[in-house]
Amino acid sequence: MTADTAPVTRELVPTPAGDARITLHPAAAPRAVLALGHGAGGGIEARDLAALAAALPARGVSVALVEQPWRVAGKKVAPAPRTLDTGWTPVAERLAAAGPPLVVGGRSAGARVACRTGAATGAAGVVALAFPLHPPGKPERSRAEELLGTGLPTLVVQGAADPFGGPAEFPELPASYELAALEYGNHGFEVPKRAPVGQEELLELIVAAVGDWVLRLV
Repeated sequence: MTADTAPVTRELVPTPAGDARITLHPAAAPRAVLALGHGAGGGIEARDLAALAAALPARGVSVALVEQPWRVAGKKVAPAPRTLDTGWTPVAERLAAAGPPLVVGGRSAGARVACRTGAATGAAGVVALAFPLHPPGKPERSRAEELLGTGLPTLVVQGAADPFGGPAEFPELPASYELAALEYGNHGFEVPKRAPVGQEELLELIVAAVGDWVLRLV
């Protein structure tokens, strides 16, 4: 904790899908709150989510890491998308009502949830980390419509080696969208050892891209 941040807090939020949990990394004088959901195969300990939570409060952006009810309950398999939306929406609405401006997002499945629900929850924008544009090896099963349907300013952060869709595979994005294309990094933003960019450097690029975009937005 520094002069620009405050103590981390945790709160359970009842939802129709069960209790979700917010781990809030607050800025001392927040200009925005960035709520981030996790993917279907992991939790809020994901390297990109952890890096954002560690760095952005010092820049005036509180970061709320949101654990879906299925993770809070100790289950190992994520439920259907509709249930994920049900477990997320009350949390986002709660954060939006509390102020300051809320930006919603997440990684992979969490990004999909934010895209589907962001406008309805009162968010100002969406941050899609490692958006799963299609299942690996099945580009014909595109989820572009879901991504393009946010109705909000949207930032997409994508690694070049993501088997769920690299930056070059994305459709032409509207003017209200930005694509931060990372030259290295897979779906988990892991950097291969042979890459000229180190793991920490890539995470710093993600933190800078997200932080700059959120602060421009609000």
